[in-house]
Amino acid sequence: MTTTRTLPYGSWPSPITAAAVSAASPRIEGARFVGADHAHEVWWGESVAEERGRSAVRRRTAAGSVEDVLPAPWSARSRVHEYGGGGWTADDDGVLYFVEKADQRVRRLVRGSAPQALTPAGGDVRYGGLSLQGGRLLAIRETHRPDRPPLRDIVEIPADGSAATDATRVQSIATDSAFVAHPALSPDGRHLAWIAWDHPHMAWDRAELRVGLLEDGAVAEWTTVAGGDSSPLQPVWLGDSDLLFSDDPSGRWNLWRMHLSADLRRTPFAPADADTGGALWVLGTRWFAPLDDGRIVAVRTNGSDELVVLDAEGGAHGVPVDAVTRVSIEDVRGSRVLVSGAGSRGPGLWELDVDRPEASRLVVGGESVWGDEWMPRSRAVTFAGPHGPVHAFDYPPRNPDARGPQKERPPYVVFVHGGPTDHVGGAASGKIAYLTSRGIGVLDVNYGGSTGYGRAYRERLRGQWGVVDVDDVIAAARGLADAGAADPKRLAVAGGSAGGWTVLCALTTSDVFGAGISRYGVADLRRLAEDTHDFEARYLDGMVGPLPEAEHLYIERSPLSHLDRLRTPLLIEQGLDDLVVPPSQTEAVRDALAANGAAHAYLAFEGEGHGFRGAETLVRTLEAEVAFLGQIFGFRTPGIPPLDLA
Repeated sequence: MTTTRTLPYGSWPSPITAAAVSAASPRIEGARFVGADHAHEVWWGESVAEERGRSAVRRRTAAGSVEDVLPAPWSARSRVHEYGGGGWTADDDGVLYFVEKADQRVRRLVRGSAPQALTPAGGDVRYGGLSLQGGRLLAIRETHRPDRPPLRDIVEIPADGSAATDATRVQSIATDSAFVAHPALSPDGRHLAWIAWDHPHMAWDRAELRVGLLEDGAVAEWTTVAGGDSSPLQPVWLGDSDLLFSDDPSGRWNLWRMHLSADLRRTPFAPADADTGGALWVLGTRWFAPLDDGRIVAVRTNGSDELVVLDAEGGAHGVPVDAVTRVSIEDVRGSRVLVSGAGSRGPGLWELDVDRPEASRLVVGGESVWGDEWMPRSRAVTFAGPHGPVHAFDYPPRNPDARGPQKERPPYVVFVHGGPTDHVGGAASGKIAYLTSRGIGVLDVNYGGSTGYGRAYRERLRGQWGVVDVDDVIAAARGLADAGAADPKRLAVAGGSAGGWTVLCALTTSDVFGAGISRYGVADLRRLAEDTHDFEARYLDGMVGPLPEAEHLYIERSPLSHLDRLRTPLLIEQGLDDLVVPPSQTEAVRDALAANGAAHAYLAFEGEGHGFRGAETLVRTLEAEVAFLGQIFGFRTPGIPPLDLA
C-alpha cells in the first residue's frame, strides 16, 4: 500500500516524464473511412514528434496493428494560410492523395507504388483542403507572386497526373476573393457552394456563403446566399437544391437550412445557446455532418464541446465520447462517425456508432499511460473582470502519492492560448499532467476574444488586443489567488505566439506574476504588421486599428516600447525558422532582460518554426519550464536537469 507523503508543492515525485508526454500526445490531422461499408479501415493523419513533426498518414489493420500508409520521409502537410489543413484525403480503393510538405505539390499514392506527382513543380504554389467530391479532386490553391498578395482559388486537380507537367490542366473553379474555403459540390454536379472573405476581415469576423452555377467544370456566375454581416461556415448539400450550413447572425454559430428555389429563404435547424462552429484557422475543420437517414451529428460548444445528434424536428441527444475540446467530425459512414478531439485522457481519435454506443471504439490516443489517478481534473471557473466575466479552466495539483503542506498554497501557471481568436475547453493533456503531478497548478484562461462563448465575447477584443486579454488574464490569476487556491507570490504566466504577446504585455504592465514563459511571443506590433504572412496581414486592423491611423496604439501597446519595465524573470523559447514571429523580436526581449539585470534564459531551436513539433524540442522545453519555475519560486525539481539562468 502506497503512503501519501506530505511534500512541498512543485517538488512531488512524478512518473510522468517529458519524453513520455511527447510520445503520448498524438496530434491528429484528419481521418477517413477507407474501403467498403462493412470492411472499412480507419486512416488518420498524425504529427510524429519523434520524426521532427513529420505528418504521417496511418491506418489500423483488421488485426489491430498500426501501419504507415505514407512512409517516411514523405510528410502530408499543407502550408496554405501558413497554418494549412486538409493536407490529405483518400478514396475507397485505398488511393492516397496528399500535399508533400517540402514542395507543396499534390501527389497520388497507390499502395505498393511510389508517389506520383499530380501538380507541376516550380514557383511558390501551395495546395490544401483536399477533398474528393463526385469523383473530382478539389483543393484550395495559393499562388504566391512577387510584390503582390497571393492569389487563391478553388481548383480541380486531374487524378491521372496529366497536370504534373502542364499547369493549365489544373482547372480553376472559383475565385473572386482574397480567401476561399469549404468548397462543396452539389450531388448533381451543377452547383458549387463555398465560403469567401476579404481583407481586412478574418473568416470569423465577416464572410460570405456563395453558390455558383457550374459550366464546363467552373463557376460561370455566383450569388451570395448568406453572410456579409456574419460568419457562415461549412456548407453541406442535403440534396441538389438544399444547403445546410452554420452561421452566427444571432450571435451564436447555429445550423441553418436553405432551399435554393425558394427565394433563398433560410430556416434555423435546432437552434441552441451554443456554437456549432469556430475560428477557421485551418482548412478542412468540420463541426457537423449529415447521416444517411437525415439526422445531423454536430459539435456544440459552450465553454466545453458536446457531441449531439439532431433529428428533423430539432430534437437533440448527446453522444458519449471522452472529448471536450477541439472536437472535429472527420468522416461519417452510415451511423458511424469518426471524431477527433481531446478529453480527460488527452487527445485522440474515436470511431463512434450513434445508434449503438457499445460498438464505439478508441482508434488512437485518448488513453493515459500513467493511469487516471495521475491525470488532472478540470473545473470550469468564472471570474469577475473589468470588461465582464472571464472564463477559465482550473487544474489543481494532483498526485496519488503526495500532498502539499496544510498551510502552503500551490504555485500556479496561468496558460494563455494563442490566436488570439482561439479556445481551450477543459481537456487534460500530458503537458498539464506533467505540471499538476509535480504539485504545480494550471489555470487555462479563455480571455475575452476567445471563441466558444458567442460573438459578443469574441468581439470583446476588437480594438483592444493588449488591453482586454491582459486585464482578463490578470483578473483570473488574482481571482484564483483571492479564493485561496493559489499562492499569490508564486504565480507564473505562460503562452505562445499571441499568448506570448499577452505574457510580455502582462509582465511590462503589472506585478501580479513572479515569472513568465514566452514561446515565440509577439513583441513588436509594427514589425508583426510588416512581416506577417498574408492570411493575417490585416488581422491587426480589427484587433488594434488600421495603419497608419492607429500607429500610436501599436507603439504604446508593444512590449518592445516598454522593455525598461521588464524585470520579471522570464524564460524565452524561439524557433529559428519562425516566419510569423522572427527571432529578432525575442532576441530584443532577451537583450533587455540582460540590460535590466533580470533572471532569464533564452532557448533557440534550429529547424523549428512557429509552433514546436520535434520530440527533442518538446522534451527540452517541458523540462526547462519546470526547472525555471523551481529556481524562481524556490522548490526542488527532482529528476529534472537545472536550467542555466543569466
